[in-house]
Amino acid sequence: MALSDTDAGSPVPAFKRNFLNSCLSANVLTFGTYTLKSGRKSPYFFNAGSFHSGDLLSAIGTAYAHTIINFLSSNSELPRPNTIFGPAYKGIPLACCTLLELQRIDPVQWGKVEYSFNRKEKKDHGEGGGLVGGSLQGANVLVVDDVITAGTAMRETIEIVKREGGKVVGFVVAVDRMEKMPSTTDDDGVPRPSAMGQIRKEYGVPTASIVTLDDLIELLRMKGDETDMERLKDYRRRYIASD
Repeated sequence: MALSDTDAGSPVPAFKRNFLNSCLSANVLTFGTYTLKSGRKSPYFFNAGSFHSGDLLSAIGTAYAHTIINFLSSNSELPRPNTIFGPAYKGIPLACCTLLELQRIDPVQWGKVEYSFNRKEKKDHGEGGGLVGGSLQGANVLVVDDVITAGTAMRETIEIVKREGGKVVGFVVAVDRMEKMPSTTDDDGVPRPSAMGQIRKEYGVPTASIVTLDDLIELLRMKGDETDMERLKDYRRRYIASD
């Protein structure tokens, strides 16, 4: 069941609804029982690697672009980013399609902004190095990625950008799971921040997402899927982050 642009009383903006419709139609977003890398049993799964057609890339690029525009408007004190960075591997096409859409929306502001991504293994021939795309030297870098759970990839990206002479001014992800960081005693009932919250605290880097766990619950409410909606609510109650 697709979400209509005329769904009455929906707090979900049109670009989010279009993004979620694309996720559902391509099985990028699915509901069931999935074991995460953390060991948690999640009632949903998001796989950005399934955005592998032109229409789907357009949908996710549009969603990232509008999220970034809103993010920068709400954080006017931030330096204007001049590089969009996509961590290897899933972040690479995300950075490219996002920058293309930003340039389409506002060519004056975004036409000269560059993209960059890292290699998993440094190249020892040709131009060499560990990056592809624009130089990060002196750059204000906005990072786009898919889903952050433990924050390890975020920290690695911050170190890569710093090592190359740039500064991360923001992180934008597709889905904010809003769940506390894993621990060895995951069901201890102790409040903990999310990975995104921890990054904000440690590095002072603001973050944003296209959708959140709350948006997914609202999606299921609008679809009339009570069973999966309750499973997501239970998961939220169990693992909700303190930030």
